[in-house]
Amino acid sequence: VQLVESGGGLVQAGGSLRLSCAASGSIFSINAMGWYRQAPGKERDLVAAIDSEGITYYVSSVKGRFTISRDNAKNTLYLQMNSLKYEDTAMYFCAAGKEIPFESWGQGTQVTVSS
Repeated sequence: VQLVESGGGLVQAGGSLRLSCAASGSIFSINAMGWYRQAPGKERDLVAAIDSEGITYYVSSVKGRFTISRDNAKNTLYLQMNSLKYEDTAMYFCAAGKEIPFESWGQGTQVTVSS
C-alpha cells in the first residue's frame, strides 16, 4: 500500500486545514487508517483513526476540533482540523493496515500553526 499525504501548510491559530491521504496498491488489505503527528524532539503519536465500519478514535487533545473520515470510493482518508492551536504544529503522517500498529506509512505533510 502506498500513501501520499497533502493539505499541510501554514495557518494562524484558530484557523482550519484539511489533510488528505490518497491510498493506492493493495487497497483490499486495508481495514483501518489513521493520522499520526510528530513534533520536533517528540515521539510520533496517534491523533485519530477510523476502521472499516466507520468507528473512530481521537486523542483527547483534538476531540471536538478534528474530524477523521474516509472516502472508500476514492481510496482517500481525510483529517479536517478546526480551531487549530500552536501545539498542533507537527509533521502529520497517514498510516494504514489491518490494525494498529499499522504497516503502511506516508511521507508526511507539515502543519505549522502560528500563534
